[in-house]
Amino acid sequence: MNADEQPISQVPSVIITGFLGVGKTSAILNLLKQKPENERWAVLVNEFGEIGVDGSLFEGQSNSAQEVFIREVPGGCMCCSAGLPMQVALNQLLSKARPDRLLIEPTGLGHPMEVLEVLSGDQFRDALNLQKVLTLVDARKLSDKRYTEHETFNQQIAIADVVVGNKLDLYNPDDKDTLEAYIKDHGKADAEVIFTENGELPLDALQGHTTATSHHQHHHHHHSAEPKPLVSELPIPECGYIMANNQGEGFYSVGWRLAATKIFDYDSLTQLLKTIHAERMKAVFITNKGQFGYNLTTDALTEEPLQECKESRIEVISRQPGEVLEAQLLSCLA
Repeated sequence: MNADEQPISQVPSVIITGFLGVGKTSAILNLLKQKPENERWAVLVNEFGEIGVDGSLFEGQSNSAQEVFIREVPGGCMCCSAGLPMQVALNQLLSKARPDRLLIEPTGLGHPMEVLEVLSGDQFRDALNLQKVLTLVDARKLSDKRYTEHETFNQQIAIADVVVGNKLDLYNPDDKDTLEAYIKDHGKADAEVIFTENGELPLDALQGHTTATSHHQHHHHHHSAEPKPLVSELPIPECGYIMANNQGEGFYSVGWRLAATKIFDYDSLTQLLKTIHAERMKAVFITNKGQFGYNLTTDALTEEPLQECKESRIEVISRQPGEVLEAQLLSCLA
């Protein structure tokens, strides 16, 4: 039996969770930069939106030639439909990558206890060695009841082995103390609290074993009892683009995939992106000045050059139904 036929066993696996816009993607990108050259890593990423942008962002800044393998589960909490989307994606990812380490990023609006339940269940007990559960938190949000009264926000803290107070450079003087007090009230007794900027986590933050357990009843609403086609994988129609919407947990998403033949005018596009007001926006675009990834939070809009981009994608998440961007987007084509 050669190496590719050996059963996959006890892959060190880390869950990196946190609410919308807290910096999970940046944290994972920073960790990927620290990957030992002789290791193969895999990333399973889940998104609330139907389009799926995170996978393109990761692939645009790292690829299989660097021994990093990406698999995406868009369209809401990846534990829904009895965990089937996640199970299929994870099995495919493990089979292809045969990784030395697995990073798992649930959507910021997912249900972390249920995700933990699936990953620690019988199907993956032999394949995965669950290590730390890391939860990123922006301590500034603790003054906003829309966060502190949100079940998912508190679930993410409740299961964390390590709570990462991210965006430290933007905190007010009392924010660190406020977060530490909140963790004492809502987190595990042995939870570690660390602080960082720009998601710059050290590799040793991943080491250890989780003490998180899930006996949580799976009660949240499923939009459909049957698996639905993934918009991220549908063929793009002749018009050159496809749109999709999603809603749940008090949020709305709207997104587009645009064919690689649709080349955007860089200047017009960046001006448009600066006008978007939303809880979260992620995008990858092919422009007449190159390929770029964009990331919008309530703090700022950032841009990163990409090594590759198979098609343009954009996803906007807000607390109100998505604003109409289609006409504005198409007007930015070169």
